[in-house]
Amino acid sequence: MTYIIKGAGLTIEDVVNVARHNEKVELHPDAVEGIIKCREMLERKIEAHEIMYGVNTGIGEFSEVVLNDDQVKDFQKYLIYNHAAGIGDPMPIEYVRGAMLGRINVHAHGNSGCRLTITQTLVDMLNKGVTPWVCQKGSVGASGDLAPMSQIALLLMGEGQAYYEGELYDGKEAMERAGIPIPGLQARDGLATINGSNVLTAMSAIFLVDANNWIKQAEIGAAMSLEALKANMKPYT
Repeated sequence: MTYIIKGAGLTIEDVVNVARHNEKVELHPDAVEGIIKCREMLERKIEAHEIMYGVNTGIGEFSEVVLNDDQVKDFQKYLIYNHAAGIGDPMPIEYVRGAMLGRINVHAHGNSGCRLTITQTLVDMLNKGVTPWVCQKGSVGASGDLAPMSQIALLLMGEGQAYYEGELYDGKEAMERAGIPIPGLQARDGLATINGSNVLTAMSAIFLVDANNWIKQAEIGAAMSLEALKANMKPYT
């Protein structure tokens, strides 16, 4: 089954099916149009030297620092380097895939300002089974899962590491083996890829589905035990 991503209507079951069961995804034509229109607007504003947070300014405490044209080109790369840190064991692949799906769904709203090739590369990575290697610990959740999402974003520059067909490779090699072009990062692309709580959201969706299944199993097990023991059912009625 292929899930059509349009920025709305994605259920927790959909997330699990893509993250855990490797279902395919595709951008809705309206989502594609919205992403392109937003990017065109952003580029017009960049050419006009309009001040935009995280595009031609720094972020956080450096939000009032205005970047020149050369700095704008490099800022997104260094933004990812600055945040791509973590500790602990590798994050389960299904969590990373779920986070990527969540980010694609955000981009599909047409408000993120990234190039279409960034979103489409994430789609291709999901569909072809390229999953970034991400540390389990590192996110503080302040303005999003910046650390783990940055480790995902490294692949967009051909860096980091990723799983492909059961093996762990350097990011560039994993992308090449899957036949996915590396888009690189331009203005806004990096921030648009990392600024959201997509890892926590993916984990929550998976936990909810699993917890619901565990509850059902517990109820069935309890009912079978009561039946086998010929229990007094009055307390349950």
